[in-house]
Amino acid sequence: MQPLLKVEDLTIAFVEDNTRTYVVDKVNFSVKPGEVLSIVGESGCGKSVTALSILGLLSPNAHVTNGSIIFEGKDLLNMNEKEIDRIRGSEVTMVFQDVMNSLNPVLTIGNQLTETIRIHKGYDRKKAEEYAIEMIKKVGLPDAKAVMKKYPHMLSGGMQQRVMIAMALACEPKLIIADEPTTALDVTIQLQIMKLLVELQKEFHMSIILITHDIGLVAELADRVIIMYAGQFMEEASVYRLFDHPAHPYTRALLESVPCIYDDPNKILASIPGTVPENYQDIEGCRFYGRCSYAVPACKEAQIYSEFQEGHLVRCHRAEKGEIPFV
Repeated sequence: MQPLLKVEDLTIAFVEDNTRTYVVDKVNFSVKPGEVLSIVGESGCGKSVTALSILGLLSPNAHVTNGSIIFEGKDLLNMNEKEIDRIRGSEVTMVFQDVMNSLNPVLTIGNQLTETIRIHKGYDRKKAEEYAIEMIKKVGLPDAKAVMKKYPHMLSGGMQQRVMIAMALACEPKLIIADEPTTALDVTIQLQIMKLLVELQKEFHMSIILITHDIGLVAELADRVIIMYAGQFMEEASVYRLFDHPAHPYTRALLESVPCIYDDPNKILASIPGTVPENYQDIEGCRFYGRCSYAVPACKEAQIYSEFQEGHLVRCHRAEKGEIPFV
């Protein structure tokens, strides 16, 4: 099966005062039709920047310096703004993490939804309004006609996020990028929103790239998982393989920091010492070296991201050599 999206050697840098800082370092991944791919890592690892680059939404001082982003056989990086506008919002859409700032506060929900529908589907005003009402019902909001007349501040955070999902789904996209879509919501609403997104994904048979730092959320939702740290991919595997046999020390540390209902009530929750390093582009060896409990002097040398089991990639020479036993 041909991938819907294929990213190769993607490298992104921020330029400020003639200084170039690389925040994404030659990442490669693909998304199959109907697949849910999750990219997991701490804040500051480059997940959101990677996602924004797909739709050409990087800030003015951010630049893709190398690589390609192939969507249905076409390189999005070679398209002009008019060409990518035809894809952005119709074939590829995005649900942003900060829903409070993603909706226009001075326009009604109806105006914002129908604008998207009229631009990409070519409907007249009446047909667009009817379609928007159906989409609001689809995401589980009661009294859709009343919601159409409201402004964003009149809705709760969970309702706003459902509106964002309705907007993302309005043109029946082939791919949705969900960038930490439940960050500002409480735990109960988070689960409702993610279950809704997956239900709609199955109904519309679309693909999802889920960006998150919550590895616990991934277990129920993803088909495949990529672990990202300091601008690089550290591990990639199917969700079952990753949770049953995590190979990279960073993946293990993330899993150990998640509480489990079967844990001893007196168990002290594990934490990862330190923080994501700054200027990690200057680190020649493993970028997780300073926080890794398995580190040896050889880890200061460059690590190769390679497949050591079928469908299971890792950037750790100790894992490749079997020096870190599977759990």
